[in-house]
Amino acid sequence: MFPILLTERIILREIKFEDIDQIYDCFSNKETMKYYGQEPFTEKEQAKSLINHFHTIYQERKGMRWGIQLKDQEHLIGTIGFNLWSQKYKRAELGFEILPGYWRQGYATEIIPEILKYGFKELKLARIGAIVFLENDASNKIMLNLGFEHEGILRNYMYQNERSYDTNVYSMVNSNLSI
Repeated sequence: MFPILLTERIILREIKFEDIDQIYDCFSNKETMKYYGQEPFTEKEQAKSLINHFHTIYQERKGMRWGIQLKDQEHLIGTIGFNLWSQKYKRAELGFEILPGYWRQGYATEIIPEILKYGFKELKLARIGAIVFLENDASNKIMLNLGFEHEGILRNYMYQNERSYDTNVYSMVNSNLSI
C-alpha cells in the first residue's frame, strides 16, 4: 500500500489517474518545467504515461512519487519523491516540482523533511541526493537551508531546450544507519 505522509498543511499521497488534469497542468507549465530537465507536456496522453511511470517505478521499487495536496483542497499542486532508488546501494535522488502559484509559501521546506525522514527511516537509505540547475536559485537555497551538502557541479549534465546545463549536486547522508 502506498504510504500517505502528512505535514501541517499538506497531504502527500499516491498519484491516481483521476489526477491527470493536475499532472498535465503541472508538467505542461513552462515555468514549472524551466529547471526540470524535460520539455513541457503538449498532450494529456503524456500525463497519463507519467502516472503509469510513477506506478511502475513504485511497483518495481525503483522510485516513489507522491502528489502534493493542500489539506484544504482536493487537487494536486505538484509532486515530490525519489528517482533512481537503489535498494542495493541504499540511495535515491530527490525530485519535486510545484506549480508557480504556490511558490515561495514554504511548501517545499515543509514537505522535504518529511520525505527525508521517510527515506532514511522506512526505506533505510544511506544517501539522498539532489540535482539542481545552477540557475534555479530557489531550489539551490532550499537544499542548503535544509542541510544538504553541496558536493560540486556536474558540467553539461542536463539537456533541455536544445541546450546543455550545468547542475549542482547535493546530498544528505544518514549517519545513523549501520550498513
